[in-house]
Amino acid sequence: MIIPLLFILRSSLKETDEFEQRRHAANHPTPREILLRLGQNWVIVIIGMLLVTMTTVSFYFITAYTPTFGREVLKLSNIDSLIVTMCVGVSNLFWLPVMGAASDRIGRKPVLVVFTVLMIVTAYPALSWLVSAPSFTRLLIVELWLSFIYASYNGAMVVALTEIVPLHVRTSGFSVAYSLATATFGGFTPAVVTYLIHATDNRAVAGLWLMFAAACGLIATLLAYRKVAAAQPSMGVSLPTP
Repeated sequence: MIIPLLFILRSSLKETDEFEQRRHAANHPTPREILLRLGQNWVIVIIGMLLVTMTTVSFYFITAYTPTFGREVLKLSNIDSLIVTMCVGVSNLFWLPVMGAASDRIGRKPVLVVFTVLMIVTAYPALSWLVSAPSFTRLLIVELWLSFIYASYNGAMVVALTEIVPLHVRTSGFSVAYSLATATFGGFTPAVVTYLIHATDNRAVAGLWLMFAAACGLIATLLAYRKVAAAQPSMGVSLPTP
């Protein structure tokens, strides 16, 4: 059902002026040229990967892992865990565009910094509170809080990543950074959390994994805007004024 909507959106959205100018002025790059450009911009690709790490780890924890976490770790019923997962999806659907629009007004960097810090400060205490007396209500509260942090961060991060990657390598740089983060950290979140719980016998230890991901996002945010600000005249990058 979503495929027709995607085609409608894609056909109605306009490209940025700088991309349109480049597309009409330049030939399509070969795979070799794309790889060469990625190699020349490897630092920004790695920074982008760290930015996305916060997104992918949080997403996999609050969606893919929630049913298992609720059933196997907290010993709640399947229906409780699945209802919470559904509520998380609704929460994501609401907060992603809202906070993306907020980042248009106040800037990407403030949003990214605030929500990575919130994750670092609250992830472990929230999960500790949950596991101290597991219940449907507590699981819902904690997951909705993590959803709020994830969606608020991701609403700004996706656009920020597009903006900080140089124009001549934007599509491939974005794709590689996102794929690396998913393959290296995010996709392994259920397995990592399961291992950590068994290794430490601490049911709240997932909070430390979320804190690690948030720290990656915070460091990447600070590095990204420092690097882009220094290289902006020569990289074809245009950042919005906060």
